[in-house]
Amino acid sequence: MSVCSLGDWLNLLALTALAGNLTQHDDYRVQSLAIGGVFIAKMLPAILLGPLAGVFADRFDRRLTMVTADVARFAVVLSIPFVQSYQWIIIATVLVECINLFWVPAKDATVPNLVPKEQLESANQLNLLVTYGTAPVAALLFAALSVVGDVATNVVPFMSGRDTTGIALTVNACAYLVSAFLIFTLRGIPRRDGAISTPSVLKQVVEGWRFVGGNRLVRGLIIGMLGAFAAGGAVVGVAKIYVEALGGGDAAYGVVFGAVFVGMALGMFFGPRLLRELSRRRLFGLAITVAGLVLVAIALVHNLVIVVMLTVVLGACAGISWIIGYTLIGLEVEDGLRGRTFSFLQSTARVTLLLVVAVANPLAAIYGVRRLDLGEVTYRFDGSNLVLLIGGALAITVGILALRHMDDRKGVSLSADLIAAVRGERFPTESPEHVPGLFLAFEGGEGSGKTTQSRLIAIWLRDQGFDVVQTREPGSTKVGMRLRAILLDAAERGLSARAEALLYAADRAEHVEKVIRPALYRGSLVITDRYVDSSLAYQGAGRALAPEDVSKINAWATGGLVPHLTVLIDTPPQVGLRRLGGAADRIESEPLEFHERVRKEFRALAAAAPERYLVVDGTLATEVITRQIQDRIRELLPDPVPRESEDSTGTMPAIRD
Repeated sequence: MSVCSLGDWLNLLALTALAGNLTQHDDYRVQSLAIGGVFIAKMLPAILLGPLAGVFADRFDRRLTMVTADVARFAVVLSIPFVQSYQWIIIATVLVECINLFWVPAKDATVPNLVPKEQLESANQLNLLVTYGTAPVAALLFAALSVVGDVATNVVPFMSGRDTTGIALTVNACAYLVSAFLIFTLRGIPRRDGAISTPSVLKQVVEGWRFVGGNRLVRGLIIGMLGAFAAGGAVVGVAKIYVEALGGGDAAYGVVFGAVFVGMALGMFFGPRLLRELSRRRLFGLAITVAGLVLVAIALVHNLVIVVMLTVVLGACAGISWIIGYTLIGLEVEDGLRGRTFSFLQSTARVTLLLVVAVANPLAAIYGVRRLDLGEVTYRFDGSNLVLLIGGALAITVGILALRHMDDRKGVSLSADLIAAVRGERFPTESPEHVPGLFLAFEGGEGSGKTTQSRLIAIWLRDQGFDVVQTREPGSTKVGMRLRAILLDAAERGLSARAEALLYAADRAEHVEKVIRPALYRGSLVITDRYVDSSLAYQGAGRALAPEDVSKINAWATGGLVPHLTVLIDTPPQVGLRRLGGAADRIESEPLEFHERVRKEFRALAAAAPERYLVVDGTLATEVITRQIQDRIRELLPDPVPRESEDSTGTMPAIRD
């Protein structure tokens, strides 16, 4: 991946330089259009072939796909310096990008299969670091090869008069060949055989598009990432003109180019670590919003040094949003659709860049150069400033939309949450009150084993000397028992989704008021079988109700009370439903697709706040699952309290939060 990414950036620099060199005797407009043509040629194939390439990654051997693609790119790039024709540059660029559309989704879909889930974020950090971190390395390598080329044209007779970018393109081609060899040696890449009972290519494409549009989390991620791409496209389109307007030359342009990717590398590595306690969904939208604000500042500031520093911050925000977006998509999307989802993102991102780059320069040219006389001060505001300002405003708008679309901590002040995260703390959802007890929730689908595990953990904790209150939802109060009879009665199939959500919230309100909160206040350890996450998964995802509505109802019903730890027993629905046997209640009798949506939402909730969740594989042996849960709970417990030391009320001393 590192070698291949280095080749991609070297390819971009070499091809744009060669296009400019071949048209350097023409006027400025022709040269600008020639360079712009390379950018358009690099992005155009995504419009038609992106989704199909993603399906290819899902149906065929990904290792063989990547090796073949690298060998093909080697041959095409190697031909460019020998032909020395602008027309062939455009044709070769289109061919290389068509091949890239098969390589990239195959690579992105393979990474989640090679690492444990808890290390996926680290793997994606490495993935994106080598993708974008090699850009400044490629820029330095291109500069060095250009110097070598200049010397060679003066010293070597047969190279006299030839373009110096030929050496860079040759090194670029060799990088692809090295990548092919390295991937060929990786025998551990999982195979995928699409020849047995797989749907048609067209059906898989439609399926992937429908999934992206129907999954709220993925839809929010795509909107945010495309907004960031649009803002980046505005920068790409006018960066050269803008740097020249600030009095900088090619060297300054190179510094700004490198600053973006240095910032991205810093953001990918340090951003999630510095704000570890902030919800990943909130951090995603916040990073895009801040990137927009920084871009507005870049558009208005006329100091090259400050612009370079702001560009580093812009790149850091982009890096944070991308690492979070890729991680959440990898966790949310199942393996059979992951290639299409990444391909959909790559394709739409390239189309967005194509449209923005195509519009940016004409818009800047139409606006021209304007000067505002403010007394003795003259402020220059030209077309490049306007494009950057529009790009910043777009990023701010999209960032706010993504934040509202994906916010999983509604009712908690963003500023207070952010300040707490900077301090290394997690802002308590239940504020300002603090409960002395400890609150544990067990979640999972039907037949997942959560009821068994909650009972075993309760027994274990009582044996350790703790005062434990074991409860469940629905039905742990007198009112709750009546609601449970309605909610789980298989005869009540006509119950509307909204009514169902409200009935569960009513049971939960009574449960918190009569059972959970009193137990916590007297210092007990409360274990509940189901809590708010069940409503978010079953009514939010299963019944397709708006997640923010379900969240608001339950936040009000519970007074914002959130468990200290939520244990998710992650069991495939086919396995869980098979365990149940006998007559099914109203929820258990729902179709398999319903339970699949529920499971995905549970996993998405856990991925959004990993510090508050423990996700356990429900297909493991019961005793193995119990040990894993015990290990995590020990981190939250105070020293065990012997039963002899209980006070006169018969309860244990308060457990500190």
